[in-house]
Amino acid sequence: MKKFFSIAVLVVSVFSFPLLSHPFTLSERVKEYTLDNGMQVLMLPRHQSPTVSLYICFKVGSVDEEGGRTGTAHLLEHMLFKGTETLGTKNYREEKKLLDLIDERASLLDEERMKDEKADKKKVDDLEKEIKQLEAEHRKWVVKDEVDLIYLENGAQGLNAMTGNDTTTYVVNLPSNRIELWARIESDRMLNPVLREFYSERDVVREERRQSYESQPDSKLMEVFLATAFMVHPYRRPIIGWDPDIQFLKRETTQNFFRSHYAPNNAVIAVVGDINPEEVLSLIQRYFGEIPPQPVTFPPITPEPEQKGEKRVKIIFDANPELIIGYHKPTLPHFDDYCFDVIDAVLSQGRTSRLYKKMVEKEKLAVSIETVNGLPGARYPNLFTIFATPQSPHTTRELEKAIYQELDRLKREEVTEKELTKIKNQLKANRIYRLQSNSGIAHELSYNQTVANDWRYMEKHIEIIEKITPQDIMRVATEYFRDENRTVAELVKQEKKQ
Repeated sequence: MKKFFSIAVLVVSVFSFPLLSHPFTLSERVKEYTLDNGMQVLMLPRHQSPTVSLYICFKVGSVDEEGGRTGTAHLLEHMLFKGTETLGTKNYREEKKLLDLIDERASLLDEERMKDEKADKKKVDDLEKEIKQLEAEHRKWVVKDEVDLIYLENGAQGLNAMTGNDTTTYVVNLPSNRIELWARIESDRMLNPVLREFYSERDVVREERRQSYESQPDSKLMEVFLATAFMVHPYRRPIIGWDPDIQFLKRETTQNFFRSHYAPNNAVIAVVGDINPEEVLSLIQRYFGEIPPQPVTFPPITPEPEQKGEKRVKIIFDANPELIIGYHKPTLPHFDDYCFDVIDAVLSQGRTSRLYKKMVEKEKLAVSIETVNGLPGARYPNLFTIFATPQSPHTTRELEKAIYQELDRLKREEVTEKELTKIKNQLKANRIYRLQSNSGIAHELSYNQTVANDWRYMEKHIEIIEKITPQDIMRVATEYFRDENRTVAELVKQEKKQ
C-alpha cells in the first residue's frame, strides 16, 4: 500500500490549509438522496471538466460468503461483465436453452469429481467432452465483451470493478453527456444479469489464484498470515477464495448470492463531476427506482475471540525473506482506530518516519518497511500490520527485534507536540490529496457511506485526529502492542539442496 506523502506535501506547500478548507468542505456541497427502494445516492457537482465519475458500491464482499463457498463475491464480479438478457447475446431465448443444458451437465460433472479417487473416470471424460461441445455451441450466441465495448466506444476511462472483504464496487469515468448510458447499462446489470460462460470463467479464476497466490511469495505469505491471525472470523479467508471451494462453485448458488446482496437497498451510488444534480437524480430515479428492494441476508458472523498468546507461522519459499506482524484492534468509528491512524503515520509515513529513518537509512536493517492500519477490512475489528523486508545479511529476527524496540518506545515516551503536529498536517494533506479528482471523491463518498454508514466520516476524521494527544498514543500502544495480541508470519528462503 503506497503512501503519497511527497505529492501530498507538494499540495500543502502550494496551498495553505485555510485556503483549502472551503473547496474541500463537502458538508454543504454533497447532495444526498434515498430512493423509495432504499438505494442511496450521493452527488457532488464539480465543473472543472466535462466528465463525471460514477461509482456503485454494494455492501457485500468475501466476508459475507457462506462457508464452503469462498470466492463467490469475486467470481460474481467477473460474471457481471458478461452481460444481461439484452447485452452480450444475439438471442437470449435460444442462448438460455444451452445455458440450462450446460448447468445440468456441469452439476453432474462436479458431483462426480467430488468423489475424488472414487470418481468414474469415463463418466468424467464423457461429461467434460459434452460440456466443451455445448460451450462451443453456446459461443455462437454470445457477443463477447459487449458491455466493455459500449463503454469504451462512448469515451469511458477507468472501467473497473473491485471486490474486497467488505464491499464490491463498479467504477467508470465518462463524458458527462453519457450518464444516461451508464444508468441504462448498470440498472440492466442489476435487474437482468446473465452469468454466461460461468464454468469457463470459474476455471479462469482458479488459474488466477494459482498465478497470483500460489506462485507469488508476497501473496502466499499474506494469505497464511490472515488465516493465522483470525481463527474464526471470515477475515481469515482470501478474497479470491480457497481453491477447493472455487472448484465447485455453482451458477445457481452464485445467482442466489447476487439476489441476496445486489439489491438497491444495499447499494450506494456516488456521482461526481460536471453534473446538474436534479437532472441526474431524475435519470437515476427513472432507471434504478423501479428495481425492487430485497430482504438482504447476511450470514451470522462469529466474533473473533480475544487472542491469548502470540501466534507464529513460517512459510518456506524460493524467495527473499519477508516479515509480517499484526496486532488485533477495533475498527472505525472507535476512537482507538483514529489513534492507530496517527501511529501509522508516526511509524512509516514518508522518509522522515521513525521506522524508515532507523531501519532503512540508519541501521540498514531493512530494504523496505511500512505499516498499515485496518487490514483486511473495516466493517469488523481488524489488524494494525507491519510489513518489512530485511536487507542482507540481516535476518527477519534481527529486524523483528528492532521493530519491537520502536513499538516499545511508543509505550515509554510521549510523541512530542512538534512531531504530532507534523503528523496531523500530513494526514490532512493525504486526505486532501484523495479529494483532488472526481474519482477520488466518488470513492471516498461511496466507501464511507457503505462501511462507516456515513460519508461524513471523511470530514469527521480530521476533526477527531486533531483531538488526539501524546497520552492517547501511549495508552493505545500499551493496550494493543502486547506479545499475546501479536501474530507473526515469516517467509524463509528455501535452502538449495546440495
